[in-house]
Amino acid sequence: MKSISQPSRLRSALAFLGFAGLSSAAASLGARATIKGKGLWYRDLDKPSFNPPDWVFGPVWSVLYTMMTVSAWRVYRKEPSTARSVALGLWAGQLGLNAAWSVLFFGEHKKGAALVDLGLLMGSIGGYMAAAKKVDRTAAALMLPYLGWCGFAGLLNEEIVRRNPA
Repeated sequence: MKSISQPSRLRSALAFLGFAGLSSAAASLGARATIKGKGLWYRDLDKPSFNPPDWVFGPVWSVLYTMMTVSAWRVYRKEPSTARSVALGLWAGQLGLNAAWSVLFFGEHKKGAALVDLGLLMGSIGGYMAAAKKVDRTAAALMLPYLGWCGFAGLLNEEIVRRNPA
């Protein structure tokens, strides 16, 4: 005999896989643009001394995408509500802006447009966190390191724009 909780566990597991799939798709899009654009153009940029070595970015982003996935999943698991729907919509929006940054910066070499995207991204992360906090405080807190990293990325991006005006 199946228990009543089994379908909800299955639905929860499928939702987790869905959020992980969306996060992986965004990461993949960003990675492809990064690999494509990390040639001579990137090496020749005048970067600030606090620019981390390339090997740092993979592990950091792996952890951040995992935290984003768990955050969305935690919100999804809560009772359906307007607050939950708003939060999940904002989560999807921030994920799209996240992928767009790599395409703009590395793929298209549009440093200024990437900086604008980062501002929008940080606003959408903040909006998601505010909406998620109404549904699941832990889900909102899981996004803090990501918001901090994006702030740091914004500082790097701004310095690259400033040092490489052409």
